[in-house]
Amino acid sequence: MIKTVLVGLVCGAVALTLGVLIGHFGITNNSSSAPSWINDIGKDVDENIVEKFLSEVDRLNIEENLRELTKVPHLATSEGDEQTVQFMLKRWQDPESGLDKAWREEYEVYLSFPDAKNPNKVTVVSSSDTVLYTLREKEKNYTKDQEDPDIVQPYAAYSPAGQPKGKLVYANQGKPSDYELLNRTVDLRGTIAITRYGGAGRGAKAINAAPYGVIGVLVYTDPLDINDGLMSDINETYPHSWYLPPSGVERGAFGSQYGDMLTPYLAAKEETYRIPFKNVTGVPPIPIQPIGFEDAYRLICELGGEGAPTEWKGAFNCTYNFGGPGFKPESAFNNSDVKMAIFNQDVIKNSSNVMGVIRGSVEPDRYVIYGNHRDSWVHGAIDPSSGTSVMLELSRVLGKMVKEGKWRPRRSIIFGSWGAEEFGLIGSAEYTEQYFTMLSERTIAYINVDIAVFANATLRASAMPSLQNILFTATRQVSAPGLDSTSVYDNWVQFSNRTSPTHGVIPRVGYLSGAGSDYAPFVHYLGIASMDLSYTYDRSKTNARIYPAYHTAYDTFHYASNFIDPGFFSHQAVARTAGNVLIRLADSLVLPLNCSDYAESLEDYLNKAVDLYQEKLSSRNISMEPLKNAATNFRRAAKRLDEEILSSDLKNETPLKVRRINDQLMLLDRAFLNPLAFPDKYAYRHVIWASSSANVGTFPGLADAFAKADSSGQTGDWEKVHHHMSMLSQAIDGAAGMLENVI
Repeated sequence: MIKTVLVGLVCGAVALTLGVLIGHFGITNNSSSAPSWINDIGKDVDENIVEKFLSEVDRLNIEENLRELTKVPHLATSEGDEQTVQFMLKRWQDPESGLDKAWREEYEVYLSFPDAKNPNKVTVVSSSDTVLYTLREKEKNYTKDQEDPDIVQPYAAYSPAGQPKGKLVYANQGKPSDYELLNRTVDLRGTIAITRYGGAGRGAKAINAAPYGVIGVLVYTDPLDINDGLMSDINETYPHSWYLPPSGVERGAFGSQYGDMLTPYLAAKEETYRIPFKNVTGVPPIPIQPIGFEDAYRLICELGGEGAPTEWKGAFNCTYNFGGPGFKPESAFNNSDVKMAIFNQDVIKNSSNVMGVIRGSVEPDRYVIYGNHRDSWVHGAIDPSSGTSVMLELSRVLGKMVKEGKWRPRRSIIFGSWGAEEFGLIGSAEYTEQYFTMLSERTIAYINVDIAVFANATLRASAMPSLQNILFTATRQVSAPGLDSTSVYDNWVQFSNRTSPTHGVIPRVGYLSGAGSDYAPFVHYLGIASMDLSYTYDRSKTNARIYPAYHTAYDTFHYASNFIDPGFFSHQAVARTAGNVLIRLADSLVLPLNCSDYAESLEDYLNKAVDLYQEKLSSRNISMEPLKNAATNFRRAAKRLDEEILSSDLKNETPLKVRRINDQLMLLDRAFLNPLAFPDKYAYRHVIWASSSANVGTFPGLADAFAKADSSGQTGDWEKVHHHMSMLSQAIDGAAGMLENVI
């Protein structure tokens, strides 16, 4: 009996052991035959990769990038521009640190240049046409850079050719209100107006002037607006400091639209239909030319007529007069005219984007795009080569990790080196027009780093509200330049902050409401969550509206390395911040986009609109309740999605659930698009972040419509307010619906 029991126990033990072994090997064999992608599905951000990236970004590499990029002027489509195209391709095709693929995209675009054989001239001439004074045609040389024969003469791109001659008047910033006030005192018919930069767009200074009979416009940078009043190149301005020398001239494109002007809503390919030149809008109808403040000083201080208002006065130590029109009776220029001889030429030329990609391992059909334009007006050390230098170092570190097999992003990363941005964001706009559907359906976010470093005090960032959180995460991990114990985040919040109802005191993130750089077509045309990053100056210490050498022949490597960012520590901080954001957007299992932060921004806009407009709208029987209800619905939907994300173990959920949530987050901004919202604004479709002339911190279309109706009192204008209110309310409601699981 005992023997039988013992035999049974032994047999049972053997059977159990065999079962365990069979089960073990069975599981092992089954797992080994499972698809390889099973282990990748739950892939999330690897903080070790982030740390490795941060440690390998080298400021000295950025410095060498900038030195190489600024050797020659690289105006769009010039020989220098082609050199930078080849440089970008060489770096992105490098076998050890390049990208998976790099190529060039070609467009045939409408550009404007001065005639090299017949330079533009501005003179003061007597009644017999004797030249009494000639304004500078080129900037003064301080370094060998200004001696380069390929430096383009200062000019206003898209100004028409012409040779107007007339009495001079001073029109402040060339705003509509400036010309209206000036016209009350001076007969503007047949005059030449001199204006200063600021207040109105470049081209608008001429567009606003033409209805009053003005036949030509000069524009200059007043030392009050750029130099904190300093004017002497003996010891105050460059090469002694960062301030603009007296002969410095800000070049620029003087059109008001972005993208190729002849192919609106179409990519500018060789055989693309082009509208007639006469149908181009948003360009100066009369000749306009930028000049230096040394010449502006001579002209303005000789003007006669009544004294201009205090707010029109700049830094010149003389009276700013309206003009008689013309000069003072006691002036050497009395009874003289200003004559403009503008010989600009319009051409269609080939311009290139340089594109590169790192393919994603799990979701290659989802894109994070990182872009910066390549072309500059002259050497362009700060604008845009500071951004290009950062992009090249960032892509080198990521490319090297990919080539070494140490990392591959979950999603694809696309790099864009845009061409012809200075002529109106042409390269990026044509790219979005060519790949409209693909980008609309697949793009997670766009990161823009154009001017990476304005100065070295603190970060400046503008973004869709959903990207605020990822910016804060990234900046907390990067040391502020020269402040190893302080993060970029902590330094940033000291310089610029706001109080959030949810988060308390946080850094202030601006909104991308205009078209200042290549984020514009991604935001306004495609509705893609975007951000723009740079390091900037302490605005409590200077009134400069931008870094002083902007768009001049003095924006050189010497200027950048001596006065903007000695040591390139701020360039490095921007590269680390932007790359950190890029990795997180490309690698996070769940996209790090926050809908509740978006709700807070919408509520802030709503509260401002209620304060400003509700009383008058009620008197017109226009209710704001639909807008209030839409904001409430959006907040509710955002909270529900946030809770679902936080309560779900998404690493162990079906991949389709993760994909569904990510698509809701990715497509949120697309829900705010309405192609009919701004019929007078080319390629503006995002009802929340459009540009606005009302300059009020609320919904831009509503603000502009209300301002017009309030001014005119016309029933038709109030109907347009109601119409836009309805579009806005339904867009926000539609966005709330995007955040729900099912209708």
